[in-house]
Amino acid sequence: MADTFRLTLAQLNPTVGALAANAAKARAAWEAGRAAGADMVALTEMFITGYQTQDLVLKPAFTDAAMAAIEALARDCADGPALGIGGPWREGGKLYNAYWVLRGGKVVARVLKHHLPNEAVFDEERLFSSAPVSGPYAIGPVRIGTPVCEDAWFDDVTETLAETGAEILLVPNGSPYYRNKYDTRVAVMVSRVIETGLPLVYLNMVGGQDDQVFDGGSFVLNAGAELAMQMPVFDECIRHVEFGRTDRGWQAARTELDPMPDEWELDYRAMVESLRDYLAKSGFGKVLLGLSGGIDSALVAAVATDAVGPENLRCVMLPSEYTSAHSLEDAASVAKALGCRLDTVPIAGPRAAVTETLAPLFEGTEPGVAEENIQSRLRGLLLMALSNKFGEMLLTTGNKSEVAVGYATIYGDMAGGYNPLKDLYKTRVYETCRWRNANHRPWMKGPEGEVIADRVIAKAPSAELRPDQKDEDSLPPYPVLDAILERLVDRDQSVAEVVAAGFDRDTVKRVEQLVFTSEYKRFQSAPGVRLTRKAFWLDRRYPIVNRWRDDT
Repeated sequence: MADTFRLTLAQLNPTVGALAANAAKARAAWEAGRAAGADMVALTEMFITGYQTQDLVLKPAFTDAAMAAIEALARDCADGPALGIGGPWREGGKLYNAYWVLRGGKVVARVLKHHLPNEAVFDEERLFSSAPVSGPYAIGPVRIGTPVCEDAWFDDVTETLAETGAEILLVPNGSPYYRNKYDTRVAVMVSRVIETGLPLVYLNMVGGQDDQVFDGGSFVLNAGAELAMQMPVFDECIRHVEFGRTDRGWQAARTELDPMPDEWELDYRAMVESLRDYLAKSGFGKVLLGLSGGIDSALVAAVATDAVGPENLRCVMLPSEYTSAHSLEDAASVAKALGCRLDTVPIAGPRAAVTETLAPLFEGTEPGVAEENIQSRLRGLLLMALSNKFGEMLLTTGNKSEVAVGYATIYGDMAGGYNPLKDLYKTRVYETCRWRNANHRPWMKGPEGEVIADRVIAKAPSAELRPDQKDEDSLPPYPVLDAILERLVDRDQSVAEVVAAGFDRDTVKRVEQLVFTSEYKRFQSAPGVRLTRKAFWLDRRYPIVNRWRDDT
């Protein structure tokens, strides 16, 4: 019996619904594995369909086409290594999340997912049926157990596989990014290795899909929980790992260990990659945004430049009579530093026309928020007109603090197709700008050096919709606001718990009220990349109309 087993790991970026393109990626990976003398080529969970499909997978015609695409792959990839690929399987009136194993022109095994995640961004109980735990399958000299993604987070599946003869655990994943998730993954997989005494291959996909971005970072652990291989984060990568039989079972030869960036780089990369993929997979090559001279739009401009290049970004300054000279100068400095186009479209004339039109209806009332928001809505209208005319996707620039409390104008500065900062609190916006100024990486398409001047970072934030307006006129200071929001939103703490942590009760109640009453705005807001475990949209689903308040 052979004493070696070569496994090719394909950490790739599928596109939801692009069955032919995903199959082509799978064939190319198989060809690479065959050229390298692999015994098996492994792809990730639900690779043929892309992930996550949401209710698309419930459409029978789609599922039929996906299964047919895998069967065609089996025929195309007959002469060479086995191929493992994720995709749906329908049998007996039930739909399963399956891992298909193809060899010699046939489907030789299907591993059906047992544990279905039904929390945070996952709704798999809505989509799939839970299957009994599958046993291992043999490829050459090795018996392989494949817990599909969530199945590896529970010890019952891996223990059953070990007890039924598995010698290596291969875990195909569709695991989306959130801050510090890599450490959690490694800790759980180390537990599975220690419990079973088996080496484990953790294979994750890369690429953006709507609000989620998959960060790769695939790795191999030997039976002693030593790291034998570490693949890069976010990059597509095909890598081969050699297993050898020892008197203690199969062991992976140590190979490349790519370094793991810190959380600031990972967050920034997640924003860049999610935007890049959202545009590419939606058919957009260019973007535009309103550049106000403030820190949020400056950071979005930097992210957009790094995602698609300065030649594909249009920044637009839309000054009113309340726009300061400093803001004009700061917007120009950011555009110049990034090397992108900057157009200026004054809104004083359109605003005067709207004010005149509404004057008979507003007569006898005091000017207030309605008049202020006309400016923001005019900006949204003009930016959307440019987007429609030139085919450039409009980016919105509100951070998580503003999105949480509704400090944004619906149909105004909230208008747009994507928001890279949607899950980044204001206090982290500041630090992220400083990080980008101090760091440059090969995956960034923007220039090196300081791209957001210190003056932009240091000045007091303002919407500039009235004279001398400051954000703190309407909101608590951002360090206080973010600390309260992190407890109320991200940790689901009660008002009493937040107050017990040292915050003023009236302030906490005011923030809570703003969060609840802004739900209708978030419901209509642009999608944005998920950076935390409690991002607005699928992670946190609240009714729009909600009269309950926490009186603890």
